[in-house]
Parts: sequence; structure tokens; C-alpha cells
Amino acid sequence: MSSVQMITVSEAEGESRLDRWLKKRFPQLTQGAVEKMCRTGQCRVDGARVKANSRIAPGMEVRVPPLPAAGAEGTAPERRSDARREGREIPASDAEMIQRCVLWKDEHIIALNKPPGLPSQGGSGQGDRHVDGLLDALKFGYKDRPKMVHRLDKDTSGVLLIARTDRIARALSEAFRLKTTRKIYWAAVAGLPNPKMGTIRYGLVKAPGHGRGGEGEKMICIHPAKIAATPDAKRATTDYAVIDALGTRCAWVGLVPITGRTHQLRAHMAEIGHPIIGDGKYGGSGQENLGDGWGAQLGGEISRKLHLHARTISFDHPITKKRITVTAPLPEHMKRTWKTVGWNEGDAPEDPFAEEE
Repeated sequence: MSSVQMITVSEAEGESRLDRWLKKRFPQLTQGAVEKMCRTGQCRVDGARVKANSRIAPGMEVRVPPLPAAGAEGTAPERRSDARREGREIPASDAEMIQRCVLWKDEHIIALNKPPGLPSQGGSGQGDRHVDGLLDALKFGYKDRPKMVHRLDKDTSGVLLIARTDRIARALSEAFRLKTTRKIYWAAVAGLPNPKMGTIRYGLVKAPGHGRGGEGEKMICIHPAKIAATPDAKRATTDYAVIDALGTRCAWVGLVPITGRTHQLRAHMAEIGHPIIGDGKYGGSGQENLGDGWGAQLGGEISRKLHLHARTISFDHPITKKRITVTAPLPEHMKRTWKTVGWNEGDAPEDPFAEEE
């Protein structure tokens, strides 16, 4: 039997129903056990009584009462996915791959350069091979399994922070919630945004309907004046700055997500007429960009993969209190595009928004 736990919902976990969140965290729990915990007030969120179907979001604190061990009465049997999470089924090639992705680490935090095409987590039709399922390969001698604290889309590459303990995971999740962590993305977009620096404030709402497993999920932009009147719409803010351009055909932009909504950068850039190159979901896979600022493909030798990369992340270290900045090199398909159009990684300022600030 475990003791009472106070767990902060992380950015990586996102919004979900309480019962689903609990059963994912504690696979031994049955639905009946979760409902009883809520009905008797043993499970609470931010100190308040809740129902099993209550919604929770990053930053909320969940009180979890003492739980029976897996296999005890009222619990579910161990699943194959749990065995995989414990690292017993990670192929050696996958373990080596994820270890090569490490950009920086200390005894508290690991920073990865997530490759494009590798999901952050399972579910939603993502299959069994994902960062979360490979974390046992990143213990590096530690007893505890590392924890994800935020996510990147499957086709987005770049810096991903992993906490090595629950304490650090809570601290980093709180930093994301308080927006003291700064992420700068690089993207190649269709056309040349005008003005060359600005802020996008369209709200976002999930489009109705989706494919099996949710893989067809897409966000719709809502004009700021209509957000309050649109059910389930959430405010979203993105800063952008043009770093370089190839005439008016395409531009290299820096993007900072002030909020962290699903597909925010992709939906926002498409909404202002400059979809990210390779983004078939928001820019149209069959459309070529002819220089008018629309169409997600450049044609020729340019890769059709998504050109969106989490370039840097800056955060206050929870233990040392020092400001840490981690930078991830571009993935191969973006390097080839940069070379083809004549852009040089070294020409970009560390923070393209610094002058404005």
C-alpha cells in the first residue's frame, strides 16, 4: 500500500478526464476504484472534491490516496505496455538511438533533440515507438524512470526536456505553467510575412470529427473578438520574427508560443497566409507555394517533411537557479533546405526577438 501522493499535472500530460489520467498513471486502478476514491472524497483536485469525469489541466494538483499494489483486489492486471514502460522490451537499436539524442544532462534534467517522425507519447494512433516508451533507456544508472514534462508534435523536431525525478518534473511543469520557460522555434514558411515581426492572437478550437484514434485532429482559428462566443475556444498567442527570406517565395522565421495549445504554431502561421513548409494538414499537401504566401510545398529538391524545429529552450534550473539555454541543431531535411536556399544557421541571432524586448 502506497502513501498519499500530491501530483501536479504536467504540460506533457495536457488536459484530460481525471479517471483517464489516474488509470494512465496507475494502471492497476479499475474504473470502479477511481469512482469510489472520488465519491468518498479521497481523491481531490486543488483541494476540492471532484467526480471521476472531471477535467484536469496542467498545473492542477491531484491528491491521490494510498493505493493497493498491482494485482491486489480492485486492481487491474499488469499490461504489456507497463512491461514496455519498465524497459524490458526496448530494442537495443532504439535505446542507442534515444541516447544519441541527448544534447545535455546533469543529475536532475536531460535535454533531448527529438528527431522528426518520433511521437512524444503513445496514443492517438501513434503506435508503440515513442519517446515516453523509451525513457528507461535514459536512466543512466539512476533507479527512477525519467519523466516527460512537455511534448512536441510527432513531425516537429528539437529540444525536449526530461526530468530525472518527480520533484524536478513538478518544478519544470510549474515553470511552464508560469511561462518562465522560453521556447524559440525555427520554421520555413510560405511567402514573406508582413510586417516582419508581429504577434498572432487567434483563438483555437478543435475541429469536429477525427480519424480512428484521433490522428485526424485539427485546430480551427477563431478571431479574437469571437473567442468568448465560441464554445470550447481557447485564447492562443504566438510571436513571430523573420530571420531571413528567399525573396517573397519563403521565409525563415523564429516563433515563440506564448501559450501552448495543440498545433498552435502550425495553425497560426497558416491562418495569416504563411503555412509552414511541409505542413499538409494546415497548408495543403497538394499546393505549391508560388510566391504568394500560400501552399505548403516549395517543390524541386526541397523536402516535403514538416519544417518546424524547437531550436532553443531557456529555463531556470530548479536546483542551481541558473538560467540554462539548450540549443538543438537542425534535422537533416531542414539542413538540406537551408543549404539549398542559401540560409546559414550561424547568421541567426540567439534570440531574434531581443531587439524588440
